[in-house]
Formats: sequence, structure tokens, C-alpha cells
Amino acid sequence: MFNPTVARLTYRGLLGRRRALVLFALPALLILISVAVRVLVGADDSIASSVLGGFALATMVPLVGVIAGTGAIGPEIDDGSIIYLLAKPVRRPTIIVTKLLVAIAVSVVFSAVPTLIAGFILNGNSQGIALAFTAAAAVASVTYAAIFLLLGVVTRQAVVFGLVYALIWESLIGSLVPGARTLSVQQWALALAQKIAGEDLVTSDVGLPLAVVLLVGVTLAATAFAGQRMRSLTLAGEE
Repeated sequence: MFNPTVARLTYRGLLGRRRALVLFALPALLILISVAVRVLVGADDSIASSVLGGFALATMVPLVGVIAGTGAIGPEIDDGSIIYLLAKPVRRPTIIVTKLLVAIAVSVVFSAVPTLIAGFILNGNSQGIALAFTAAAAVASVTYAAIFLLLGVVTRQAVVFGLVYALIWESLIGSLVPGARTLSVQQWALALAQKIAGEDLVTSDVGLPLAVVLLVGVTLAATAFAGQRMRSLTLAGEE
């Protein structure tokens, strides 16, 4: 279910000049904000939780997911080069799974690692806050990668829809509207952070057992549907 050649080509496409600039810019901004907060305010657990939850998990992680997930396959569909890949003797599920694994790897590196660094800068991992949000960023990155990879397969406006989802649903509605929080990847990931750091500093509207089921279920469903759509795309190309 993993093809090294497809992985190499996907990495090369994801880490191209324009995408790489955005991928590096978001973590750099998080670390810059963390340094400024630490210098101005000092080590404060509550503020550290707010920065990591409000910017890292609610904004940076889904945006990185958009770039990695849609970029793993969207450009190939847009320019038609995906047909050449589909013509190779590589199983369609293998293509999807390989691209998903690459998107997950890129998302985790550019989301979870900067979150960990920012957490240590903000409060030195006091009360496990840095590790809690790092774990949340990692699991959220997996689900976001699957969702946005699916968007890249089903629509040519994947980046637009992805940004709408990331900036409006996750960053705004998912953070402010109580009823919508249960359908937010951010809240599912926060359930894990809450388990690690404790309820005093991190809260989630979703219990951990349900959050795990939703994270795994949505990831598997998005991957399976992307594979199904890939088969339809193959038939359309051959026709």
C-alpha cells in the first residue's frame, strides 16, 4: 500500500518553492508569537494554553493540512498529469494511501513539531501543556490530511473549500458556536490534550472515547471515499 516513487514525486510537489514558503511561514509565525509572549508576559500556563489552542491548533494546524492535503494530489488533477500516473501499474488505493501518508508526514512535521517548540518556549512544558497540544496537533494533522486529500480528489477548488473550512468552520465557528464544536476536528483533538494536561487548562466539548472514534472514523471514511473517487477518475480519463 506504499509506493516509493509516488511518495518521492508527492514530496517534491509539496515542498516546491511556493508551498514551502507558506509551510515554513506558519510555524515561524507561531514561534515568533511565542517568543514575544514569553518576553512580554513571562511563563504563564493559562496564556500558553491560549496561544497553543487559539493559534497553533485552531489556525496553523488546519492551514498546514490544507496545503499538504490538497497539494498532495490536487495540482496533478488540475494539470491532467494524474492520468499518466494512473496509467502506471500501480493500484489506485496504493496511490491514495501513499499520498495520504506523505501529506500526514508533512503536516505533522510542520504542525506538531513547531507546536512542541512553541510550548517549551511559552512555559517549559509546565503541567504538560506543550506535550498535550503537540499530541493534539499530531492527531488532528492525520484527520485534516485525509479530509483535504479527499477535497483535492473531488473538486478543482479544493484549496478554496479547504480555506473556508479551516478559517471559518474550525477557527471561528468551531471555536465559538457550542453546537458546532462537536463536529470540529479541533475539538476532537482537544479531547486528547485535555486528557494529558487536565481540565483546568484545556477543555473540549467532546469526550475522549467519542473523539477517538470520530478521528479514526472520519480519517478512514475520507480515505476510502478518495480511493473510490480515484477509480471513477480513472474511468473518466480512459474514456
